[in-house]
Amino acid sequence: MADTSSMAEIRGIDIVKLVEGFKDVGIVLKNYCRVMPCSAREIRWYVKTAGYLTGPTTTAITTAGGFIANTSEKSMPVTIEPGYTRTTSYVKKYFASSPVLSIEDLKDTDPDVWGDMIRDTVAAVNYQIDSRILTVLDAAGCGTAAATDEWDVDATADPIEDFLAAKESLKTYGYPTDNLVAYMNPAEEKWLMRWLINVKGSSIPQFSSDKVGSGKMLEILGIKIISNANRPTDTVTVFNPDYAVIWKEFTPTTSAIVDDAGIGKTVRVWAEGEAIRPNPYAVFKITNTVT
Repeated sequence: MADTSSMAEIRGIDIVKLVEGFKDVGIVLKNYCRVMPCSAREIRWYVKTAGYLTGPTTTAITTAGGFIANTSEKSMPVTIEPGYTRTTSYVKKYFASSPVLSIEDLKDTDPDVWGDMIRDTVAAVNYQIDSRILTVLDAAGCGTAAATDEWDVDATADPIEDFLAAKESLKTYGYPTDNLVAYMNPAEEKWLMRWLINVKGSSIPQFSSDKVGSGKMLEILGIKIISNANRPTDTVTVFNPDYAVIWKEFTPTTSAIVDDAGIGKTVRVWAEGEAIRPNPYAVFKITNTVT
């Protein structure tokens, strides 16, 4: 006999399974972070000074490269080392609950209603986690430059030059540029697609015809395009996911069923963690992208 909505599997263990099934709902940026466990709520971490190591500069004797590139015979090697700045962050808790699901409702309401409620509760928690990751990703201290012009200004916009500026910045600080992500609002994606196809289509006909045919724009100049409404407009963030942000996970997405005997059940969903950005210059922000 098939289970009904009033049976224990629907009201209890299946709800937990639903949470597990929906645990990635609403996640975008977290997919492009390094996720690492942490065992304490206080996180001590280090920001590495960007760029290539150089030797000391001595007035009238050496240049900025020190003796690395011009070492005399029998000389001792110059000592070089990276610089680090110690930083402390604290784990944040993301916590949400459904309303009480009454025992009467559990008996005569379509189970899909509870599935939607659980999915949306999980999505709300994940949405806030993604928002936090974006705040850390966009924090001051990374490479930043205004777009050549807003991408919806046909005559003077040049998104290609903007992306090349982002790649140039990352290369300058020694970060690889073969696995970049551009995170943008759907509005920026719309104007970027329009610019590439309508404005520059005659210059790159194969590209524009391919995109019109497939309806997809996966990457440009080797940069993967990711759009999400969680990203506010007027800024496009280009970053290397292998270096930019780490999500320190204290508690993964977790659920519990709170049973109030004779009244009903409540679904609670929570996660704990914090985003850190150990390599600020593995991130580049393109600002002023839309009018």
